[in-house]
Amino acid sequence: MSAEQGAAPEVKTGAFAREVIETFKTLAGALAIALVLRIIVFQPYTIPSSSMEPGLVTGDYIVVSKWSYGWSRASIPFNPPLPSGRLWGRDPARGDVVVFRLPREPDVAYIKRLIGLPGDRVQLVKGQVIVNGKAIPRQVTGPGLDHDSPERAVTQVVETAPDGRRYVTYGGAQDGDGDNTDVYVVPEGMYFFMGDNRDNSSDSRWPMSVGVGFVPKENLIGKAQFVGVSWRAGASVLKPWTWLNLDLGRFLKRIR
Repeated sequence: MSAEQGAAPEVKTGAFAREVIETFKTLAGALAIALVLRIIVFQPYTIPSSSMEPGLVTGDYIVVSKWSYGWSRASIPFNPPLPSGRLWGRDPARGDVVVFRLPREPDVAYIKRLIGLPGDRVQLVKGQVIVNGKAIPRQVTGPGLDHDSPERAVTQVVETAPDGRRYVTYGGAQDGDGDNTDVYVVPEGMYFFMGDNRDNSSDSRWPMSVGVGFVPKENLIGKAQFVGVSWRAGASVLKPWTWLNLDLGRFLKRIR
């Protein structure tokens, strides 16, 4: 046997090891880039409940921009114990749909619409939202059916944010739970949120112990921008035959 023939197995083993190392480096680099993008640029979320109907429905896979309000420890996965405050923080606007960490359980992310800014006085009277003594413009557009519970009749109401954005809510009944409240004075550094499905939302109308309460600015994760894809009811990651059960009408739908 020649010297060249005897060295062949060693050469092949070394080449294989280098290939494994290069593959590992490529995967590690890709994961690092994905993590940086997830922390700094955007993060995907799946809507698990009907509290933001009809704009967002169960099964929507949404994209949330991290840069909209700056960054805090809430922006980082698993909410690590970093110093409080926000980096390059920018204030959200009334009417924004925001993802935030639940004050009583920071590992849980909620999505709601911003109603009250720091210092605002918020009240509901017969389902009408009033901010600083001025009612949010609303127009009842007629009856409808709940997206997730078609047997439930709802009143469809179009509200108009201060910047002119119009969005549809399932309007609260005049005497429903949470449709007539005291005046909430939003503390400094805090925000007041409500779900668009007014009679089916746990939000800032209820104290932190049972609902959301006031949300600290540093708990904000980002602004919901658009629906990427949406799965119909019954789809599950554990059921491969349902993975293509998509609602194509919601593909790349902008969130108002």
